[in-house]
Amino acid sequence: MDDSSIVDLFLLRDETAIARTQEAYGGRLRALAYGIVRDRQTAEECENDTYWKAWNSIPPDEPRHYLYAFLARIARNLSLNRCRDRKRLKRVAHLEKLSSEMAECIPAPGGVEKELDDRFLSETLNRYLAQLDEGKRDIFVRRYWYLDSVSDIARRFGLSQSQVKTTLYRCRRGLREQLAKEENAL
Repeated sequence: MDDSSIVDLFLLRDETAIARTQEAYGGRLRALAYGIVRDRQTAEECENDTYWKAWNSIPPDEPRHYLYAFLARIARNLSLNRCRDRKRLKRVAHLEKLSSEMAECIPAPGGVEKELDDRFLSETLNRYLAQLDEGKRDIFVRRYWYLDSVSDIARRFGLSQSQVKTTLYRCRRGLREQLAKEENAL
C-alpha cells in the first residue's frame, strides 16, 4: 500500500491505517527508536506512541509524499524525550557526545556570534547536505539523524572507523564554514 493510500485511511479515521503503517514502516521506526534509547521494550513503546501521535496529527497534516519522514520525526523526538526523561547515564552519554560534536559547528546562543534561528539553520543544513556526495551525506545522516555509532556506520558502509571519523570531521568542518559564510552574508 502506498503512502497516499495510508494517509487516506488516516483521514477517513479508519483504524486499519495504523496496521498498514506498521506493515510498511514498523521495523524502520523501531530500529530508529532503538538506536536512540538502546532498549527493545522502550523502542517498541516509542513505535506505538508514534502511531498514536500520527493518528492525532493526521488531519490536519497530510504527509502524502513524505509519510516515513513524518513518522520518523515523531519517533525520533519521542525517543529523545524518553532518554531525557529517564536520565540514565548510559543512554544519555551517547547523545551528549553527539551534541558536543555538533556544537563545534553551531555557535552557542549568546556567544560572540549572533544566535542563528531554527529556520536559517535548517535551510543552511539542507543546502549543505544537498551539495555533499551521496556517501558523505548518508554517513552524516546516519550519525546525526539516526544517531548510529561510528562502528555501526563503518560496518554498514564497509569502511574503517577511522574513515568514518575523518568523513564526519570534514563534514562538520564544512558545515561550520558554510554556516559562517552564510551568516556573514546576512
